[in-house]
Amino acid sequence: MSIGFLRQALNTLQKQSRSRTSHRVNQWFKWLSPGLSIKRWLLISVGGVLLASLGLAIWIKLTPIFWLIELLRGFLGVITDILPNYISGPLVLLGGLLLLLWGQTRTVGSITKVLRPEGQGGQEELIDVLLAHRRLYRGPKIVVIGGGTGLSNLLRGLKTYSANITAIVTVADDGGSSGRLRQEFGVLPPGDIRNCLAALADEEKLLTELFQYRFRAGDGLTGHSFGNLFLTAMSDITGDLERAVAASSRVLAVRGQVLPATLSDVRLWAELADGRRIEGESNIPKADGKIVKIGCIPSNPPALPAAIKALKEADYIIIGPGSLYTSLIPNLLVPEIADAIAATKVPRIYVCNIMTQPGETQGYSVADHISAIDNACGHRRLFDAVLVHKKSPSAQTLLRYAQQNSHPVFLDREAVSLLGRRIVPANILYEDEIGFVRHNPQKLARVLLRWYSGAHHGR
Repeated sequence: MSIGFLRQALNTLQKQSRSRTSHRVNQWFKWLSPGLSIKRWLLISVGGVLLASLGLAIWIKLTPIFWLIELLRGFLGVITDILPNYISGPLVLLGGLLLLLWGQTRTVGSITKVLRPEGQGGQEELIDVLLAHRRLYRGPKIVVIGGGTGLSNLLRGLKTYSANITAIVTVADDGGSSGRLRQEFGVLPPGDIRNCLAALADEEKLLTELFQYRFRAGDGLTGHSFGNLFLTAMSDITGDLERAVAASSRVLAVRGQVLPATLSDVRLWAELADGRRIEGESNIPKADGKIVKIGCIPSNPPALPAAIKALKEADYIIIGPGSLYTSLIPNLLVPEIADAIAATKVPRIYVCNIMTQPGETQGYSVADHISAIDNACGHRRLFDAVLVHKKSPSAQTLLRYAQQNSHPVFLDREAVSLLGRRIVPANILYEDEIGFVRHNPQKLARVLLRWYSGAHHGR
């Protein structure tokens, strides 16, 4: 019985050893993957060693090298007398290769300890990090336009496919912590930008908790989020919100960039069907009326030059998801942004909301959402396709939303086709534990990238 147990233990150890060896060999071969710029520099290094040796030989007229070669030949002659060359040669070659691999492994291990200290990055190997970095920074240049939680939710999914992401964010928010900071300090509202920075950060979970933390006590602090105060302080230090966001992105290791649509102090207004004119982003949904026209003060705010540059260089433009009149359209009320989108020939898609929003889009269909965007931009087509969720939420969730006068956005296929848009149906719904409906970040990003690949190759 003990012999059988020992045999079983030895077999297990042998399998584990083979598994570890196989993994290690696989990791070594990854260093030869195309695109890492490793092989060329390794060959150049070898060439440099050979060239330096040749130069040394010429400089000292070969005499010491001649005697060194003679000594080496005598030593090799002794070895071959003891062991035939067909045995001693492979053994020496194998020993050299093992020393080389051991040295390279220890070198890479030392570099990894410096670049990725224990507890910062888990067990991921340096080569895997380099390959992922290379893949992400070769991803398409994606520009996403919107605001609110819908935009930050999308960014969480997109950042796993590309690091070349630009989020253009509305600065029309005037409610909550952002609104108070806007009034007290005269800064542009940082709330939506804060959410996007957290979503694109490498350490997203911890940073999101930190940035979303709201003070529950303290004179003047109650209700403010840490992220809003952080960006307000950075704006004061750097001079404006654009520099503040850029500096914050470096500090927080953000994958991509977040840009305000404009640096103007924009204030939204809406005309309702009953003749009322409502001013202020936070007041529009509370008015509980049908919006017939929307605009901003000043009427033609200048766009941030970096945002226009990103749109001109984009491979792919995504509008939404987010509140139609208070998150998406405010960006498009900046004429230069709408003009830049209209002028591009790259794939452009609109991600429609799953549910209608009380005070903004009660009773709206998919075609109504599209028409509202077209009308706000001078009746122009800023996107080619619309992504729509296929399945309805659960009965319990529908009941919960119905109590707030919110319902699934109806897909009126014929009306959408008449507006000249392609329909991209997909199952991208996520229902959280308390019954809130969201887009699933990973599923949404996967569908968007799949559609982009098809649209890009079809052009």
